[in-house]
Parts: sequence; C-alpha cells; structure tokens
Amino acid sequence: QVQLVESGGGLVQAGGSLRLSCAASGPILSINFLNWYRQAPGKERELVAVSSIGGTTNITDSVKGRFTIRRDRSWRTVYLQMNSLKPDDTAVYYCKAEGIIYTSDTGPRSGDFWGQGTQVTVSP
Repeated sequence: QVQLVESGGGLVQAGGSLRLSCAASGPILSINFLNWYRQAPGKERELVAVSSIGGTTNITDSVKGRFTIRRDRSWRTVYLQMNSLKPDDTAVYYCKAEGIIYTSDTGPRSGDFWGQGTQVTVSP
C-alpha cells in the first residue's frame, strides 16, 4: 500500500511563510514525479509545483518567485517552501506521486497516488 503523508499546513498571516512536507512510503520502485497541487474552495484542483526524478523542477506562474519545491536525496520526500503568502494561496494542498510500484499480484506497474491533503489558510 502506497501512502503519501503531507504535513506543515496551518494558519498564517499574509506575508508569512510555511513549509509543506510530503513523505511517500510503501512498495515503491521509483517515483518519476512528486508534485504539489492545491484546491481552493469552489475551484478546481490546480498544479502548483513539479519535481521530477531527474531533478527538474517547475513552478506555476501564479506562485513563481514565492514558492520553491525541493526533493530530498531519498527521492521519497518532497518539500514546498511557500514565502510571501497571500490570502489567494488559501487552499488544501495535495501531494501526488507518479511512479512505479511493485505488488505480488501484478509485479511492477505504474500508478498515480495522492495524499490526504493539508490545509493552508492565509489571513489578510
């Protein structure tokens, strides 16, 4: 069973910072992408930041210059550093892994896996 556990969310004033963490566990052979998404109330889920196994990262334009994504050397943990937060950044932040897992039933197979989400609230 693959699990993604996010942490680090909370309530912060505008201009403040938070660092989100996402740790993946389970029968994972490789994680090609370990990304962050967010979903604000009444809006669709949107991609915020991408981290590839090759080290490539990408940040969506709306948060570029304020957010950074970093993946640790174990390649199973990814961080989202969020600075200069704005009320518009209020959302539930989700971690998503795209990779290869191994199960005794199927052997290696590709799959997408989501965390449970962590709430980020930015007050004016």
